[in-house]
Amino acid sequence: MKAAVIESVGKAVVTEVPDPVPGPRDVVVEVAACGLCGTDLHILQGEFAPKLPIVPGHEFAGEVVGVGAQVTEVSLGDQVAVDPSLYCHECRYCRTGHNNLCERWAAIGVTTGGGAAQYAVAPVANCVRLPDHVRTQDAALIEPLSCAVRGYDVLQSRLGAHVLIYGSGTMGLMMLELAKRTGAASVDMVDLNPARLETARTLGVSAAAATPDELDRPQGWELVIDATGNAAAIQDGLGRVAKAGTFLQFGVADYATRVQIDPYRIYNQEITITGSMAVLHSYERAAELFAGGVLDPDVFISDRLPLDQYPQALEQFAAGVGRKIVVVP
Repeated sequence: MKAAVIESVGKAVVTEVPDPVPGPRDVVVEVAACGLCGTDLHILQGEFAPKLPIVPGHEFAGEVVGVGAQVTEVSLGDQVAVDPSLYCHECRYCRTGHNNLCERWAAIGVTTGGGAAQYAVAPVANCVRLPDHVRTQDAALIEPLSCAVRGYDVLQSRLGAHVLIYGSGTMGLMMLELAKRTGAASVDMVDLNPARLETARTLGVSAAAATPDELDRPQGWELVIDATGNAAAIQDGLGRVAKAGTFLQFGVADYATRVQIDPYRIYNQEITITGSMAVLHSYERAAELFAGGVLDPDVFISDRLPLDQYPQALEQFAAGVGRKIVVVP
């Protein structure tokens, strides 16, 4: 079969690889679409994946075309979205409900072959059957949405909060859509990319600007969310949190990223700084939200490129052009 392969640091190609073979409790999915994510860029840079080469792609959906001998939960022809998370279910973190912090954490498309291919294999337990009205070509959005749902689980946001989001890429826009539906009094967004800010305005953001200095909230925001992973944005955001407010590190920063904090201010103003790592008990809820229309795929997906153009799609994504980019085998 044809697949994208990150062969070595900085090198991605499209080539022929062996067809996936399902184990007894696995299914084979014919991929309808696979989304690109910042994690894919980290893998390209030599981070996250334990070894290369690897077939990337942890955001995908498609049709079941093969099942293992012990699979009864899905059938050939079913349309499914795939939760890429692979946990050991044995370590301390798994046993205390923090599976996303698993000591043996793994993921389809990160540590094992993923969905940037014609076919992918996944445990049946990771497959969520989709309603007939959901297009599998759009359902690659469910995995990033499940990360956003996890982010809001961490926030435990209260009604009437004023929210500031850094970054109006796919993840920032998803956090915007969830904030609107979780009782925020206002949701403001900052980004240096005017085209992305315009999309935020289309989706109904309260205010959008290149910097929070252009926004009228001198007392700060109760919830500040970084969806960039950029050191300058994170540093600025930490200073914008209102008293008794919360800062969520949601964007994935490089390993070497460093910022400064003010311990006295954190103490004196009772500021919470927290993070959100990937997916935790949120994939099925994201699938239901997606089926219910929480996102407009035609707004979120800006480019649908053939699998043959995977290396170019990575370059476009790294350049910040467009919103969600998906490849279509």
